[in-house]
Amino acid sequence: MSGKASPWADDGTLQRVLMNDWSVSFTSLYNLLKARLCPYFYVCTYQFTVLFRAAGLAGSGAATALMSPTTRGVREAMRNEGIEFSLPLVRERGHETRASGTSTGHGGEQAVSDEDEEESLSWLEEMGVQDKIKKPDILSIKLRKEKHEVQMDHRPESVVLVKGANTFMLLNFLINCKSLIAASGPQAGLPPTLLSPIAFRGATMQMLKARSVSVKTQAISGYRDQFSLEITGPVMPHALHAVTTLLRSSQSGSFSAGLSTHEPTAVFNICPPSDGAPEKGTVREELARCGLHPETLDQLSQAPTLGRSALRSVEMRDYSCSWRS
Repeated sequence: MSGKASPWADDGTLQRVLMNDWSVSFTSLYNLLKARLCPYFYVCTYQFTVLFRAAGLAGSGAATALMSPTTRGVREAMRNEGIEFSLPLVRERGHETRASGTSTGHGGEQAVSDEDEEESLSWLEEMGVQDKIKKPDILSIKLRKEKHEVQMDHRPESVVLVKGANTFMLLNFLINCKSLIAASGPQAGLPPTLLSPIAFRGATMQMLKARSVSVKTQAISGYRDQFSLEITGPVMPHALHAVTTLLRSSQSGSFSAGLSTHEPTAVFNICPPSDGAPEKGTVREELARCGLHPETLDQLSQAPTLGRSALRSVEMRDYSCSWRS
């Protein structure tokens, strides 16, 4: 996209107007989420994606936000703003990863290196020669910690989980984050994209592109018609469930589907730490006005089981469904 086609790229005043309008839309959407009138929404930046989910979804009793991928700089900035978060994929390895802006500079990622350092020197103590070995100085340890933090950058392990009231602090952080807007490229000067299954202030409805094809394939008794439907665009979780439900009834319980996932967001399928999952009936009642079908709510309220992988294909035969990740 050339500069002439995107006048906002070099117009600071226009960029501020766009950002102000975007902030109003973002805040409106978050308020709908807190009021349980919106089940979830995405914030898509040129660097990372954030998934906000209402309380009751993904087996969590509190509102949550997942951000991926992240960098050490972003995580450090979040700590400085007092946002408490965890690194779920690092926690799976048995390390404590909670980080707080009120800490003394030793976040969860640094705790990992501390444990490694202690383990690497413990065997020397058992041999009684620890005093004869030169231990690494403070600078070396600090550099090693920083290397560990940087190694996670842009990887699935860098996914950040924010819960409860800290999601509001994350909202303010994102609104005030100057690096949220690209300085060059096709998205230069544009605020991040907000994707939601429901309408919100300043939103516009976008249609997914669909293309259907009919071909004849050879069968035992001759030829039979085979139909395919290609849907292009951001197919959100509730839409996928709606499409498969429609195909289940219209295709007499037999169909197959291939899925293409935006890989950096596949990690959103991880199961957040359990904090007392609400009952199915409670979720249906509290999110009854969010605009989703009750059966879709039942699916989205379950704790994810895919881990860091994503659905690749779904197949139904005689109303029996199977899937592959």
